[in-house]
Amino acid sequence: MHHLLLALTVTPSPDPTGTLRPGLSEDQVTPGTWGFVLTAFIVILTTFLIVDMVRRIRRVRYRAQVEEARLAAEAGEPAQAGDRSDENGDAGPGIR
Repeated sequence: MHHLLLALTVTPSPDPTGTLRPGLSEDQVTPGTWGFVLTAFIVILTTFLIVDMVRRIRRVRYRAQVEEARLAAEAGEPAQAGDRSDENGDAGPGIR
């Protein structure tokens, strides 16, 4: 417990920048410009992939709902509770 209190109360050195070991340059320990560009590219690419995936999932879900409604209409069954169309067959506000 005593060591923990000592570790928490130690004050930082007045020069927090420090120095590198001999033989190391700053380019060897930081990602640099190319590292930033590559990371930004990966983030942008991932964002586009997620947006595209959400669009495709939404499209598949919509097609499944349309197919269920078509099969129910062919069988002459009444609309289910999950169906969003009213008694006139018009789609609700969120359906295209």
